[in-house]
Amino acid sequence: MEQWFQILLTIFSSVLASSGLWAYITKRLEKKDVKTEMLIGLGHDRIMYLGMAYIERGYITSDEYENLYEYLYKPYEKMGGNGSAKRIMNEVNKLPIHKSQYKEETNHEDE
Repeated sequence: MEQWFQILLTIFSSVLASSGLWAYITKRLEKKDVKTEMLIGLGHDRIMYLGMAYIERGYITSDEYENLYEYLYKPYEKMGGNGSAKRIMNEVNKLPIHKSQYKEETNHEDE
């Protein structure tokens, strides 16, 4: 039984020490980093674009603010986004908030 344990331990140690395994793990971690960088970049671009549009317009609706802040800015910030998007959000926070212009259509066929 002890001999099988030694053989398994040797195989396990060889696999851990192999450069192929570490190259695979490194590549997987690198891909995650690239994906994270891409998501941060896309989030930054969208925050800047929408934020500037709202600032130029002079107001933001409550739905637009929720979309920008909750679904774009907060995740962007958690992923390590930089200060330029924060500056835009600070300016957006100063804008007056108007009610949403979206009106739900009612079904008039029942009448």
